[in-house]
Amino acid sequence: MSSNKDIRVVVGMSGGVDSSVAALLLKEQGYDVVGIFMKNWDDTDENGVCTATDDYDDVVRVCNQLDIPYFAVNFEKQYWDKVFTYFLDEYKAGRTPNPDVMCNKEIKFKAFLEHATSLGADYLATGHYAQVRKTDGEYEMLRGVDDNKDQTYFLNQLTEDVLAKVMFPLGHMNKKEVREIAMEYDLVTATKKDSTGICFIGERNFKEFLSEYLPAQPGLMKTLTGIEKGKHDGLMYYTIGQRQGLGIGGSGDPWFVVGKNLEENILYVEQGFDNEKLYSDGLIASEVNWIKVPGEGSVTCTAKFRYRQKDSAVTVHKLEDNKVHVEFHEKQRAITPGQAVVFYDGEVCLGGGTIDEVIKDETYLDYVG
Repeated sequence: MSSNKDIRVVVGMSGGVDSSVAALLLKEQGYDVVGIFMKNWDDTDENGVCTATDDYDDVVRVCNQLDIPYFAVNFEKQYWDKVFTYFLDEYKAGRTPNPDVMCNKEIKFKAFLEHATSLGADYLATGHYAQVRKTDGEYEMLRGVDDNKDQTYFLNQLTEDVLAKVMFPLGHMNKKEVREIAMEYDLVTATKKDSTGICFIGERNFKEFLSEYLPAQPGLMKTLTGIEKGKHDGLMYYTIGQRQGLGIGGSGDPWFVVGKNLEENILYVEQGFDNEKLYSDGLIASEVNWIKVPGEGSVTCTAKFRYRQKDSAVTVHKLEDNKVHVEFHEKQRAITPGQAVVFYDGEVCLGGGTIDEVIKDETYLDYVG
C-alpha cells in the first residue's frame, strides 16, 4: 500500500496565509508537495510596481520554510480570454458579473489543474474553504465548516470529475485556527492581510477602472412611472439594489436601483429599502452545472443568490438548454442578473448557474437587464 509520500499534490499558492497553511498541512501529512504561483493578471502600476512580485516573493519564502519545490506559471492570456472578456461583455449587457466563479471554472480548476497534471500531480490543492466527500465512489462538495469563510458559492461550477482530483485542506477549519497554525510555525504570511475584491482591480476605484475599457454612456435616472430623478453616469456602474452614488437628495427614504433599460439607457430607481419593486418571486438561470445531476422532475432545496447570504428555500424546475426556473418560497430582494445562484441540500453544494432573468407575478421583469 502506497504511503502519502508517493502522492504528489500541487498546491496553488497565492502568497496569502490560506494557501500557505494548506501547503504546510499537506507537507505535515507526508505528501510530496509542490507549490505553484499563478500569475493571471499584469497588475503593474504607473510606477512600474507589480504587487504580484511581492506575492511571489512570499510564496518563495514559505516554500523555502517548508522545504518544498516551487514554480510560477503564467495564465495571463487564458485569464484575459476566458475571464476578463466575459467580465466586460457582461457589463456591456447591463449585468453584474461574478469573475471569481469564472476564474475558478476556467483557470484554477481547468487550465491550472491541467498544468498540475502535466507535472505528475495526483491532486491539486488550494486554500479554499470547502470540503470534498467521497461516498460510494461519488464525489460531493460540502460547505466549509467556517460559515463566514465558506467559498462553495464561488466553486459552484466545479464538476465531479474535477472534485475527484482536488483537495481543500482548510475545509474543516475556521480562519482563526488557520492564522494560529501560521503563527505557530512562524510562516512569513501569518499576519498578512487577506486580499479583497477582484484581482485585476485591486485597490483602484472601480468606476475609473471600468471606464478604461468601456465607454460610459450617461443617461436619465427615472422612477418606473417615468418621473425624472436625475442623471446616471453609465448603466454599467450600477447594480440592482444599489443605494450609494445615486446623488438623489431630498427628504424621506433613501433611493435604490430597481432596474435598467439598455435600449433607452435609463436607470430605474425607487424609494425605500423594502420597496416592492425590489422583490421578486423567481428567476431563470442558465449555464447550470449540477455536480450530481438530480433525477427527473423538480428539485426542492435551498439557494444563495449572493455570497454570505442566508439560504432561502426554493423549488428548481429544469428547462431545456441547461436552464432552470427557480421558484422562491418567499419573495427575494434585489436579485441581480449576471450573479450566481447556487443550490444546496443541507451541507452539500448541488451546483449553480448564472441568473439571466427575474420573475415577478409570473412575468419577466422587462426593466431588468
